[in-house]
Amino acid sequence: MKHKRKDLKNVMSVTYPFFRTQNSIHTGEKPHKCNVCGKAFNQAAKLEVHQRFHSGEKPYKCDICGRAFSQTANLAVYCRIHTGEKPYKCDVCGQCFTKNSQLEVHQRTHTGEKPYKCDVCDKAFNQTAKLGLHQRIHTGEKPYKCDVCGKTFSLSSNLAVHQSVHTGEKSYKCDVCGKVCTQTTGLAVHQKINIGEKPYKCDVCSKAFNQTTKLELHQRIHTGEKPYKCNVCDKAFSHTANHTVHRRLHTGEKPYKCDICGKAFRVSSNLVVHQSIHTGEKPYKCDVCGKAFNQTAKLGLHRRIHTREKPNKCDVCGKAFSRTGSLAVHQRVHTGEKPYK
Repeated sequence: MKHKRKDLKNVMSVTYPFFRTQNSIHTGEKPHKCNVCGKAFNQAAKLEVHQRFHSGEKPYKCDICGRAFSQTANLAVYCRIHTGEKPYKCDVCGQCFTKNSQLEVHQRTHTGEKPYKCDVCDKAFNQTAKLGLHQRIHTGEKPYKCDVCGKTFSLSSNLAVHQSVHTGEKSYKCDVCGKVCTQTTGLAVHQKINIGEKPYKCDVCSKAFNQTTKLELHQRIHTGEKPYKCNVCDKAFSHTANHTVHRRLHTGEKPYKCDICGKAFRVSSNLVVHQSIHTGEKPYKCDVCGKAFNQTAKLGLHRRIHTREKPNKCDVCGKAFSRTGSLAVHQRVHTGEKPYK
């Protein structure tokens, strides 16, 4: 009886390919193997689609713009760009999407679900793609390289913005002040500055921002979150930019070089201040006496002459000073310290 069943299965497999496919799903059998990479499939059709990755064949073409695809399903989804069809609707806010996967990601904004967790710092994300980008903070991976100067970036968007330095391309113009931006997102943020719009508000102190990213950074003041950790001394930072600058203390890297005297700096702002020594530029002017300075910090200290502000107070006798240096000198009266003999 068992032999008869086995014989029947063999006959059915040969005669009816559908039966053979269905049977392989249950048995786990994958008889169709790629002769390039060795990957196996339970259907010849799946193998055929896979092989297009190696051959580069894209037989399915959009009849509007000519863009080609290796699978009919991808073509069908793409065509919705032209038709405007968005069949997947969020039942909470009514927003529509061209793909079911986009709807699933969107719905996490309502549920707050963040299923993808970083195994280094435990930060969680609602998309695997965002987790992947975040992990480059820890690995230091910068896969996008500028073919002009060799500078590398962790995000393709940052590379695109950087390349405009070489090309001079700035294609998005603000119709209010004429400022030109390299990206539409940059223009959108800039326009909010022009009109003073700050739609993103902190629910702790009510401070408002024109970007969600700026709000997220600000909120770390309240939460104390410092997700960017130095792998040399373990010092932690709330901003990735501060983390990057700090790491240069250990590496000795000083990427910002003065093209006049060759002096190098860890931070670009320090280079800008230094260059004013050569140019003599003093753009920060006191609105009381007209005296000019090359740094805002120096202007701030100078203004205390006019305001008589003395924020640095001696904790022994209570005498106050406008500068920390003056306070330090005064404190030697109490300590008896005489450093200059």
